[in-house]
Formats: sequence, structure tokens, C-alpha cells
Amino acid sequence: METDTVAELVTRALVAARAIATSDDPDDHDGWAEYVSLLWRAAADGAAALPLGLELIASADPIERRAGCDLLRDTSYHHEAVRAGTATALVTLAQRETEAGVLRSLARAIEKTYDPRAVPVLVALAEHPDAEVREEVARSFAEVLTGLSDGPDICALVGLSQDPDPEVRNWATFTLGVQAEVDSPAIRAALWERTADEHTDTRTEAIRGLACRHDPRAVPFLAELVDNPEGAHLLTFSAAPTTDALEPLPALPEYEPGDDWVTDAVNACNPARRARLDAFAWELVCTLDRVRPDLGAAVSMERFGWGRSLGVGAAFGPSGYDIEALLARADGNPERAAELVAADLPGSPPGPRSP
Repeated sequence: METDTVAELVTRALVAARAIATSDDPDDHDGWAEYVSLLWRAAADGAAALPLGLELIASADPIERRAGCDLLRDTSYHHEAVRAGTATALVTLAQRETEAGVLRSLARAIEKTYDPRAVPVLVALAEHPDAEVREEVARSFAEVLTGLSDGPDICALVGLSQDPDPEVRNWATFTLGVQAEVDSPAIRAALWERTADEHTDTRTEAIRGLACRHDPRAVPFLAELVDNPEGAHLLTFSAAPTTDALEPLPALPEYEPGDDWVTDAVNACNPARRARLDAFAWELVCTLDRVRPDLGAAVSMERFGWGRSLGVGAAFGPSGYDIEALLARADGNPERAAELVAADLPGSPPGPRSP
């Protein structure tokens, strides 16, 4: 069975893109699905996809430039080695590009380079007259945030959170409130302003953002959201425990009892349970440090979350252990939990430490 080359896949993607452009249905879901799938497959071969993407973004045809940006985005996602070169090319493109559709794809693509040079590009595009470009910018800051509470990215997001377009406000408020794990009076003021937003999703994101910052003003708003089982977004439950208050969850029994999000929220809002989890985590780390000091075990917690994870060496996040799950596996016994972790990892327990 013959395999399509990168060039063949991209050629077919361009045919799909041109068909969409001339269609009476610009939201042709089947057409877009085909286009996206073809470029995703092409991007798997980074060595061939990169030069083709660079060639396309230099085209006089905006459809080809847009496809080039989309191909470079997927290629950057797949291959770390191409990201710096891709960022350089996209920064250059941003200085001359005028087509809104291309700029939307450019914003998505430069985010996936994870390059700090993306920030000034996105900041400049935040002022674009096209609302869809501004919405894409609000979405695309997430992977290139500076981590500075007064950085240019945060200032741009604060401005976008006040945009006249509701979807721009929605995405800017989400990125600012939940994904930008920084805090400042200016950020809280921007989020507080959006709690009065007439756009429901924007208002919900603002409430979540305040809750993530342990702002007590979020408590009555969370109670209002949770009190409406039909209207509350599941992610509302992830914000409730961060307020350190039980009050936001009065109506939880009305929700599906088997819903993991609801169960986790109830558990996380229980101070006794949280104290037990913290004590277990401390005993587990101490035990591992005693029996396997080579592992360098440590516990981490998301700044804007309630979950705790055990990492060994650099293995945090998806490669680490969820403390609550480990507690359940070990029947609450830290010694047993340490044995389970040690058994999962290579190497035999070292001898006693020297004094």
C-alpha cells in the first residue's frame, strides 16, 4: 500500500481549502475536517513539512499562506527542532501580512513554537480591527505567557477582556483568569469587572479566575452558579475548592453522584480531608527519602488547583503520581504507598546514608 508524500497531502489539503473558500457554506465541517486531517498527517514528517510550510507562507496566494501557517503549527507541535526556525519565519510574516484569515492562522501557529518572540507579535495583533483575529490572539497567548503579572501579554489580555466582541472577552478572560497563573490588583480588577458581563460564559470565566486567586468575592457567585445544575459548567467545580470555603457547594447533591468532577470538588472542599491528604503526602515523601533517597521525591500542587502530585526526579505532571489515587491504592498507608512507588521504578534500594 502506497503512502502519500508530504507534498501530496498538502496538495490535497489546498484543494479542500479552495473548495471551502468558494462554497456557500464557509463552516463546511466535513471540508475543514479533511483539511485539518491532511495537514496533521503531513506534519508528522518534519524534515519535509518544514521547507514546504516556509515555501507556502511566502506565496502570493492567501489560501496558500494560511495553509503554510497551519502546516507550520502542526509541524512545531510534532517536532521541537523546527520551532525556533518557524518562529523566526512567522515573526517576519507578521510584519507584512494583511489578510485576516492568514493572521488568525499565524497566531495559532506562533503559539505552538513556544517561543518568547511570539508575545510581541500577539500583542500587536491584539489591536487588529477584525474581531476573529483578536479572538484568536486571546486564545493563543496560553502557551507563550511570560509569567510576569505586569507583562505585555497580561496587559494585552486585560485590554481584550474589555473588547466589544463577546467571544473575544470570553477567551481573554479565560486565558487571563485561569491559564495565566499570576496575580495582581490589576488582574483582579479586570476579572471583577467581567463578573457583571452580560455574556454568560465571560462572566463564568471571570468568577473562576477570581476563585483561583482565593478572592472571597467569588464565593457568592460560585454558589449562584453551582445552584443551577443545568447552567453550571463542570469547570466551575474546579474553581470552588480554591476559595477555601464550603459555602459555594450547597447544591452538589442535586448533581449526578457518579460525576468525578463533582466528587473531587466535594472532597477538595472538605478541610479534614485536605489535611489528611497533606499529612499523607508529607509522610510519603519522608518515607521515600529514607528508603529511596536516590529518587529525589517531592510533592507539587498546581497554583490554581487543588490536586497534589508526587514527582520523582523530573517526573512531575503526567509522569508523576496523583497523591489521592496513590492514597487509595495504598489503603491510606504511607509505607505501602512508598513500596508501590519504589516497585514501579528501576534500581534497588541503596544502603543507609552516610552521616
